[in-house]
Amino acid sequence: MYQPRFDITNHLLTYISAIESAKALIDHSALVPSWEAKFRDEAMTRTVHFGTHIEGNELTADQAGKVVQLKNTSNPQMVVDQTGIIARDRDIQEVINYRNVIAWIDQRPIGKKNEALNLDILLTLHQLTMQKLLAEEQIATFREKQVIVRGAANGAVVFRPPVSVEVPFLLEDFFSWLNSPAAAEIHPIFKAAITHYHLVYVHPFVEGNGRVARAFATLVLYNSGYDFKRFFSLEEYFDSDVEAYYQALLSVQQSDQANLSYWLEYFAYGLALEIDKVKQKVLKLSQDLKIQRELGQQVALSERQIILLEVLQNQGQMTSDDAQKALPNVSVDTILRDLKDLITKGVVQKHGVTKGVSYTLLS
Repeated sequence: MYQPRFDITNHLLTYISAIESAKALIDHSALVPSWEAKFRDEAMTRTVHFGTHIEGNELTADQAGKVVQLKNTSNPQMVVDQTGIIARDRDIQEVINYRNVIAWIDQRPIGKKNEALNLDILLTLHQLTMQKLLAEEQIATFREKQVIVRGAANGAVVFRPPVSVEVPFLLEDFFSWLNSPAAAEIHPIFKAAITHYHLVYVHPFVEGNGRVARAFATLVLYNSGYDFKRFFSLEEYFDSDVEAYYQALLSVQQSDQANLSYWLEYFAYGLALEIDKVKQKVLKLSQDLKIQRELGQQVALSERQIILLEVLQNQGQMTSDDAQKALPNVSVDTILRDLKDLITKGVVQKHGVTKGVSYTLLS
């Protein structure tokens, strides 16, 4: 049976400790539903954009966000018609597909620890990732030829995956391990990182291996209860330095006996950075806890009010001019009504009169 080799280093202990501390805070935070929905939408957009950008997709973050928002649209031309985006059909289709991948993962129940993560799920992820991008006979089907991986910098061959005839046996062996008692004893973050690496290493498909590996690793985290309210995205970390990402993956094969330690450190460090960002967002919204205690219920905020609160959290103080800049297409009267409502709910306080009026979060 497959047996991953790695050492529990001091770096790994530090990163896992930081992640576990942040996880406890995030899991027990009480946020109003509108904030939770906003954070999840942002995380999905980042995951889809950066997860495809790593592979050479040329859509900007703004363009990808527009595609992600069209949840019921699966045709590139319909996207162009509705958004005015000027881009290759393939780039749009890649984003549509990866949006569907993340949506499929998000719709699954959290923390089903006894559910097997198996080959059928891997094939489903590939089907969603590559529909309309590959010939039908190549989708959710193992490659039948040898492939090579070239470096992004100079195009040189950096990795030769196992020969195609070995793919089914390598995957069967891996999934046996993933669902074994031995794997159950490994920390979920290590297990997700190992899954990510091994699927990239085996390279089971003609195309789409990176996206499928990252998606499956996310599913491993979710399945172990490490979803962090689905506010996070590791893809931005990977895409921030693609060369470092590939070097971390290659480090396994370049080490003695395929040791995964450096790759695990790289993966855990990136997750620690991302989860710390989530923790900071949650801490900024500690005002919600105060509202719950005082009013005994969660308070629903409009999208406009969420934007106003973001300005206050970023600046500490806000004038009427600041509010109008943040909401340029909203009338002054509507903004004032939103602010008055926030004051009534005990979220914001007003200072001064007439032209000297400013607002701050209620402390």
